Amino acid sequence: MDIFPGKNEAIADTHPRVAVLVGPTAVGKTAVALELAQELGAEIVNADSLQVYRELDIGTAKPTLEERALVPHHLVGVVDPPDAYDADRYSREGREVLTELQDRGIFPLVVGGTGLYLKALLSGLFTEGSPDPKIRRRLREELADRGLLHLYERLKRLDPASAWRLHPHDTYRILRALEVITATGEPLSALHESHQFRDAPYCTLKLGLLRPREELNRRIEARVEVMLALGWLEEVKGLLSRYPPDLKPLQALGYRHLIAFLQERWSWEEAIDLLKRDTRRYAKRQLTWFKKDPEVRWHTPDQVPEMLAALREFFGI
Repeated sequence: MDIFPGKNEAIADTHPRVAVLVGPTAVGKTAVALELAQELGAEIVNADSLQVYRELDIGTAKPTLEERALVPHHLVGVVDPPDAYDADRYSREGREVLTELQDRGIFPLVVGGTGLYLKALLSGLFTEGSPDPKIRRRLREELADRGLLHLYERLKRLDPASAWRLHPHDTYRILRALEVITATGEPLSALHESHQFRDAPYCTLKLGLLRPREELNRRIEARVEVMLALGWLEEVKGLLSRYPPDLKPLQALGYRHLIAFLQERWSWEEAIDLLKRDTRRYAKRQLTWFKKDPEVRWHTPDQVPEMLAALREFFGI
């Protein structure tokens, strides 16, 4: 079995080995990761851009304290919601964790669905340049005068690839993409493509989880209901008592929907219907991202024995 598809054998022999488990939201990554890590004696490195935040627990499907007691987890709940956190910081901190695990002789299993974070960790990060305060101020003024939809429509014209990747309510990233294209004259998507994330210090085995579309959609809808039953709305109320609603993590999937309900912009039924719809669309975008990577070896969540066999061969155990 070739576990290094497309890799130079010398690279496979000399670079630290890192296993990765990816897949769309609600596919079952947490349960599979726990089983794999326990069997291997591995530790889990989070690659979800929201699970890095403290206080965002229910709506991020963060591993529970009991689950984290079974297997050590890294980069889960490490920053407060107001703290700046992005792919660059994640890449630096994630690589520090991987070095520390390597030094202790522990197998790393990187688990998550944030494609950009994974790409930055494993292949280096394209740097967009320093923010331009003047451009950012003009964009902020335009946002206040004409609204986010106006700016998103402009991004669709100037950089349709970036616009497709972003949600129309993702204020931070829409402004950043417009700032880059205004400052450089080049679409952010084209700059990413030309960079190609060439810094690759690891030999990786990438495993992906898949379920039939209808089954995944049912799981998404069921998980939303479970999160609500666990007190997700109360979690959001607590966050709003301490932080402004336009805080970057509070504009994330789900949180912004419940905030819209609390601000009486949507009815409860509208908020939940849109939350489920947008989560299904997000899962589709995740799959599109990961399926572009030819190194991902796809499995269903019940194929744990096959995944374990591949991991044992990969790590030489």
